[in-house]
Amino acid sequence: MSLSILAPSRRTFLQGSLLAAGSAAVLPALAQQGRRTDTVRLGWGRGGLPLVAKVRGEFEKNLARQGIKVQWIGPFPNHAPSLQAVTGGSADFGFGGSTTPALAAILAGSPLVFTQFAVVEPRSTAIIAKDGSGIDRVQDLVGKSVAVNRSGLGEFLLVAALEKHSIPRDKVRFVYLNPPDAGPAFAQGKVDAWAMWSPAVDIARSEYKAHDIFFEGRDLDFLIDFNSYVTTRRFAEDNPELVRAVNAAYQEEGRWVTAHPQEAEAINQKEAGYSDAVRDHQAAYKRRWEFHGVDDKAFLQKFQQAADWLAQRKILPRAIQVSDHLAKL
Repeated sequence: MSLSILAPSRRTFLQGSLLAAGSAAVLPALAQQGRRTDTVRLGWGRGGLPLVAKVRGEFEKNLARQGIKVQWIGPFPNHAPSLQAVTGGSADFGFGGSTTPALAAILAGSPLVFTQFAVVEPRSTAIIAKDGSGIDRVQDLVGKSVAVNRSGLGEFLLVAALEKHSIPRDKVRFVYLNPPDAGPAFAQGKVDAWAMWSPAVDIARSEYKAHDIFFEGRDLDFLIDFNSYVTTRRFAEDNPELVRAVNAAYQEEGRWVTAHPQEAEAINQKEAGYSDAVRDHQAAYKRRWEFHGVDDKAFLQKFQQAADWLAQRKILPRAIQVSDHLAKL
């Protein structure tokens, strides 16, 4: 879908407001409430919480009761283009993806801030290889190629797996591909293995007769990456009340998904078009959503430790102080 669906400019909004009887005070009133707009543009992808929120419609009703209109921008195949849309001004929020590419984008100069975080358990990102490939454990990756997304879940999981098994990184060939390109490359044998998150890894495991050689929820003993919601620093400064409302609406959606795994996975399946077997596998995880605000000091300490780990291993180009990139709510 084109990303050219833009909300009205401030000039257009002001002109329209002045033409309406008695509406000249709309923007000052909104500003007093902690927002300068009554429309929020949210990124979404073909899976995850924003998709469920978009399809169910309760999220929009929730915000509508607060005088906030929602526009859905997407779908995005992964977090990086979602972040680019926010930086470029065609969306106000990313689609709730990984913290690692968000940190990479910030280090590259994007004026992004985190508005809240989520930990989703159990974790199901995995490194997979095809049955009969001779790759049955991490040690078998020596001399092989692995598709990963740069500065994302795939890359950090591969680095963590190699480190756990004392394998030098230069013994494995990292092939940097975004998910839409990595899937076909893995299917066609152009790469030997693939580090990927759900549901794509579950689809590949089913359709291409593949198996896990490293599974995050089982083989990784600590969290390095988290779900995150981001906007621009300017948007957060201009609209703190709106950002708080979006945060709360996502939290409510997370509670619904936690309580209704079958229904949530049916929504994801319909959008992505995968098999009933994959849907049932996904639902069996019974994922639990736990949210953390930008004022959660205990969580932020863990996040800083994760960012330091990523920088030390050159997944991020340099160190970053995460507290400098939080929305002030």
